[in-house]
Amino acid sequence: MAPPPKSDPFLADSQREVDAGAVFVLESKGEWWHAGFHLTTAIVGPTILTLPYAFRGLGWGLGFFCLTVMGMVTFYAYYLMSKVLDYCERGGRRHIRFRELAADVLGSGWMFYFVIVIQTAINTGVGIGAILLAGECLQIMYSSLSPDGPLKLYEFIAMVTVVMIVLSQFPTFHSLRHINLASLFLSLGYSFIVVGACIHAGLSKNAPPRDYSLESSESARVFSAFTSISIIAAIFGNGILPEIQATLAPPATGKMVKGLLMCYTVILVTFYSTAMSGYWVFGNKSNSNILKSLMPDEEPSLAPTWVLGMGVVFVLLQLFAIGLVYSQVAYEIMEKKSADVQQGMFSKRNLIPRIVLRTLYMIFCGFMAAMLPFFGDINGVVGAIGFIPLDFVLPMLLYNMTFKPPKSSLTYWLNLSIMVVFTGAGLMGAFSSTRKLVLDAKKFKLFSSNVVD
Repeated sequence: MAPPPKSDPFLADSQREVDAGAVFVLESKGEWWHAGFHLTTAIVGPTILTLPYAFRGLGWGLGFFCLTVMGMVTFYAYYLMSKVLDYCERGGRRHIRFRELAADVLGSGWMFYFVIVIQTAINTGVGIGAILLAGECLQIMYSSLSPDGPLKLYEFIAMVTVVMIVLSQFPTFHSLRHINLASLFLSLGYSFIVVGACIHAGLSKNAPPRDYSLESSESARVFSAFTSISIIAAIFGNGILPEIQATLAPPATGKMVKGLLMCYTVILVTFYSTAMSGYWVFGNKSNSNILKSLMPDEEPSLAPTWVLGMGVVFVLLQLFAIGLVYSQVAYEIMEKKSADVQQGMFSKRNLIPRIVLRTLYMIFCGFMAAMLPFFGDINGVVGAIGFIPLDFVLPMLLYNMTFKPPKSSLTYWLNLSIMVVFTGAGLMGAFSSTRKLVLDAKKFKLFSSNVVD
């Protein structure tokens, strides 16, 4: 095992005392269950409603295999990263940012910028996607109440953006703990609603015909499979585990593993039930949002409308929490540069810049969501080139560089194999997602009132 470096070039005590991003946004007061709430919100979101769609490109056997492997690999990866963070803390170097951990352990300055670019792209992309999907939820509810109403999608996105501007003023990541506890229950709520609705639809006389066949062309099957793998990888990804662990009160050693176990218990309950029930009912006709399959535009709903409406409300409310969680890295970067630790968190000197900068950030995300209602296709590319390096490659590399397992050991070769396999999968996924983006380009229209599937 490698001895810990003697000094921390990024977060020495004297530096942390004047680092407003660390002192304010990444305030370290949480318990392990708070980390579990944050992590669950970061992973278990409405994207799980795309799992039946992901199975459409894989089929039953390969779909469950990929879902299980992704779950095991991400749990293992997050466990390894937590071990690296714990090891650094025991050595007197507590890292609270992914980019600084990677640069310190790997000893490469360019790694700092690589991680910050990828992490910023992911977090901003998720923020834009959360606002877009929340706007779509409002549009769905409005359309059911007033089918010929005049309001457009971008107007609902503007409403969501205003709410996000207000919520974004929660000053610290830790201050979101109660919101993220509610988010955990919301994810369980809409998952159970979707499962119940799918069982109801599948057993009803209006059940859709089931066809589980894959694409007829071999090349199309390959591209669909890698696109589905990218979707599942993005669903399991989060890219902010060090920042979540930073919210734990010191010493943080061992606490994150408990938070991981809480999160993956929720994953086990929600992911498999949603994937199985949705794909069972709709097969290769599954929509990228299973709620849309249950509420077809031209036909009556396949489950009670009030039940599906409750599911849409639960999704809408959780999207606010997800948007807040993935904004924390941006806020931490802003406050590190703009705030003065000596003035206090709620001083006029720090409060005004916080309100202005966070408002501008949310306006930017809202504007992009309104302008690009086909952002899901773009996010597929971002997910493939972002989540896979941060969540499937770097944790194994950081562990091997920190603990230096013998090259003859199973751990070394397991980590190396995961890095190689998922680097290849990421490249193929990026290519497949880009191909889908190009094929869907003819449907794209700026400020459209329809989200491109």
